[in-house]
Amino acid sequence: MSTEIHNYTDANFSANSQQNNSDEIDLRELFSVIWQGKWIIIAITFVFAVGAAILAINQPNIYKSEALLAPADTEQGGGGLAALAGQFGGLASMAGINLSGKGGVDKTQMAIEVMQSRQFASNFIQKHNLLPDLIAAKKWNMADNTVSYDDELYNYSEKKWVRQVQAPFQPEPSMQEAYKKFNKIMTVNTSKDTGMVTVSIEHLSPDIAQQWVNWLVADINKVMKNRDVTEAKRSIAFLESQIEKTNVADIRTILYKLVEEQAKTIMFAEVRDEYVFKTIDPALVPEEKAKPKRALIVVLGTMLGGMLAIMLVLIRYFVRKEG
Repeated sequence: MSTEIHNYTDANFSANSQQNNSDEIDLRELFSVIWQGKWIIIAITFVFAVGAAILAINQPNIYKSEALLAPADTEQGGGGLAALAGQFGGLASMAGINLSGKGGVDKTQMAIEVMQSRQFASNFIQKHNLLPDLIAAKKWNMADNTVSYDDELYNYSEKKWVRQVQAPFQPEPSMQEAYKKFNKIMTVNTSKDTGMVTVSIEHLSPDIAQQWVNWLVADINKVMKNRDVTEAKRSIAFLESQIEKTNVADIRTILYKLVEEQAKTIMFAEVRDEYVFKTIDPALVPEEKAKPKRALIVVLGTMLGGMLAIMLVLIRYFVRKEG
């Protein structure tokens, strides 16, 4: 019995040894195939490296300008509103007035959402006539700080769009197209730790990037200010109509206090330009490019070429071997 077990063990060991030898031979064979095809691998890798280098060189520099903003204190008359909130919150809500005294954070978040909205972006692009620099800009000339435009898209001398597109698109880009492009170059980030907001723009021209960031900050403050002023005026109109309808002295007194709080909101908005965001660190004209990372492009292109070349050599060998 022991002899049979011994023979079985020897046979099993011999089989494992043969399998290990087979694996070792396959690994050596693999390296041998790669070594035999080294010139093909080197050639293909070199072609990919040169192609990646050409691609990297032809990529235009993109500059990024950003501004650091802090949420402005938007709670005006907070003490008076808090005192009225408990008893007259229902009446105030009918007039569209928030007495919770917690509108600051919500207003900041709303401003961020408005800034990223399609309507705001469309109005922003149309107001400042950004379409040519947004869609057709091709190159920034550092010597004279001018932008060159793609002649196949936009005729700068005639201020006319000449691009060839298929329906439903038109030669002049629509606001939907413009929004998609603008949304790619504009970034709004909020720090979870500090609550600070960073607004940035990427563009071929560093001056344009800075100018657009400044316009964004100014316009969002103005838009949010106008919204609050409009709402406050509507609330005052509603409250005044209620004052005319009631003869109860206590209710009239409360309504007058609510009107007073809305008047404070209007006064605060009219005298303050930085209504929602205060500029902590203004946007500057960047001196260094943000992208492309040309060295990274070349490295990744070379690695891709090397991997594809090795795969090609191995596939060719095994196809011939099986054939």
